[in-house]
Amino acid sequence: MPRTRSLGWAELKIGLVAAFALVTSMVLIFLVSGEGGFFWQRYSIKTIFPNAAGLKPGAPVRVAGVEVGSVSEVDLVGDQVEVVVELNQDYQRQVTTESRAYLGSVSLLGEAAVDITASSRGTPIPEWGYVPSGPTPGSLTEVATRATQGIEQLTYLLQDIRRGQGTVGRLFTDEALYNEMTALVSAAEKVVASVNRGRGTLGRLVNDPAAAKALESSLQNFEAITARIRAGEGSLGRFLNDDALARSLASTTTNLDAITGRISRGEGTAGKLISDRELYDRLNSMSDRLDKVMAGLQEGQGTAGQLLRDGQLYENMNSAVAELRQLVRDIRADPRKFLSVRVSLF
Repeated sequence: MPRTRSLGWAELKIGLVAAFALVTSMVLIFLVSGEGGFFWQRYSIKTIFPNAAGLKPGAPVRVAGVEVGSVSEVDLVGDQVEVVVELNQDYQRQVTTESRAYLGSVSLLGEAAVDITASSRGTPIPEWGYVPSGPTPGSLTEVATRATQGIEQLTYLLQDIRRGQGTVGRLFTDEALYNEMTALVSAAEKVVASVNRGRGTLGRLVNDPAAAKALESSLQNFEAITARIRAGEGSLGRFLNDDALARSLASTTTNLDAITGRISRGEGTAGKLISDRELYDRLNSMSDRLDKVMAGLQEGQGTAGQLLRDGQLYENMNSAVAELRQLVRDIRADPRKFLSVRVSLF
């Protein structure tokens, strides 16, 4: 009997040691295998991808490049793939509604992984919540998709050109437009040839050194004139640079505004002439009477009219003036002949 008890105790010790070693191994495996932690330290969230790209359960999950969990389930839901990942609760604040999930790779061999961007903005995603997904930046799939889109757009563009749409399409399909472009190119070639031969102003400017020197001299003169103007020389220079002249011009403008304002208000003779109806009517009436007087003179009415129209009256008046001048000369020559004094006593 004592020997049997000793053998049972030895087996029990071996079993205890084996169990302890198994638990220790499991702990070490959890500590070495990743950052997911124990099951009570993890929480699950979901994301949806249009294509799993070979993603399998157990694939690593990284947040900002740090491995914090693993993929637990990959299920096909409709025409999309739903992926359930388990993350360490210590990183729950970094996975928010502003984060995005992408399909990445662990190595160059192409082993799939899930990458989640960290974001301090937004609300932390609760357990079994969905993190938004997006296309993998710089992935071969994205490049192929964009290349396909570019090829499709290029195809549509070529189809439009073949149908003659747009300027390029019309150039390829419209014979009249092609002829016009050909004529335009021919005309341009003729102009260039004329310029090369020195014809016209542009041709002389290109080929004649004297014309180029004359243009250069004119530009130098223009620069000299502008320099003098900037220096305040001459009337234009004083106008641009002299503050006193500017103030005088501003004062003149102010006075002119004041005068026009007074005229508009009907002040003064000019203002009354513009705004006073009675003065206008009087001036109009006087103008009418003056027109009638001038018409009467032209028709020979009255003494002044006969003087303008009657030649005989003009001759008589001319001869009378001549006789009067002769009488004045005779009186000056011999005053006694025309002056007689009589003295009588009674």
